[in-house]
Amino acid sequence: MRITSKGQVTIPASIREKAGLLPHTEVDFEFDGEVVRLVRVAPRRDNGRGAKLVAHLRGRGDVAMSTDAIMALTRHD
Repeated sequence: MRITSKGQVTIPASIREKAGLLPHTEVDFEFDGEVVRLVRVAPRRDNGRGAKLVAHLRGRGDVAMSTDAIMALTRHD
């Protein structure tokens, strides 16, 4: 396997599958002086835009409908 002129390398599908490296997975590289390791970065859960939106909306719901009733409203029979 070779590194391209842009510093890119393809991770074999079998290794991606075993490691759970899905598309858009954030990774980082660690170097201990001899070995380079590719490690998955833990997802950010508290700083992201989505987390801020969820925190803002949490506890604001005031609809006294069940999930089944809400889903029935969204279905077009």
